[in-house]
Formats: sequence, structure tokens, C-alpha cells
Amino acid sequence: MTQNYKVGDVVTGKVTGIQPYGAFVSLDEQTQGLVHISEITYGYVKEVEEFLTVGQEVEVKILEIDDEAGKISLSIRVLQEKPTLPKRDDRPRKSLQDRVDEHDEEGFNTLKEKLADWIKKSAL
Repeated sequence: MTQNYKVGDVVTGKVTGIQPYGAFVSLDEQTQGLVHISEITYGYVKEVEEFLTVGQEVEVKILEIDDEAGKISLSIRVLQEKPTLPKRDDRPRKSLQDRVDEHDEEGFNTLKEKLADWIKKSAL
């Protein structure tokens, strides 16, 4: 590695390759790292190509450096603003039994009543 990179550094690099599991980003002429598919953006990423192209310049943050293996883990996602989740309704939720009890008389007849109805329908 020509430059001394450290974890937490934010650098600009160029996408040099795309694989199903992520994108390789060149940080300088002799150093490249991997942006794993889970570190591209918030939310689900099905295809890396939907977000990145070879030759594109990207700003990345260094997450991890493995000097022994010569690998650098990068992230684009941590530099983005985290999306806000829709606010959940604060009303107390009814239990399943309460919901069943509300509709109990609508859909549950005794077997005797249903049997008589089934016999009528089958005779038609």
C-alpha cells in the first residue's frame, strides 16, 4: 500500500470492477478495496450495477484494514444520511383473541347449522 490509510478515513476512489457481492474501488494506483453489497446504500440492493458503474468516482469510508491479507473494507452507505422510518401508530394493539372475539359471531356457526346448510346446497 503506497499511502498510509487508516480506519475511519474518508477518501475518493474510482470503481474498477463490479461483482455480484460488491464493487472494487481503487484508492490510488496500487491500493484498492471492496465495498460489499451491504455497504452500498441503505435498503436492499439486488444488483450492484443499479447503483455503481465502472469508472465512477465515489467517496468511501475505510471500515477495516487487513494488512496481512492486503484487504481494505470500504463503505459508501455510512456516508449517507440514514433514512427515517415511518412512524408506527402509537395506539395500543388489540390481542389476537380480542380481534377474533370481535368477529366471532360473523363467521362461526355451529357444525349442526352448517351441516344443514351444506345438505341444502348439495341437493341443488
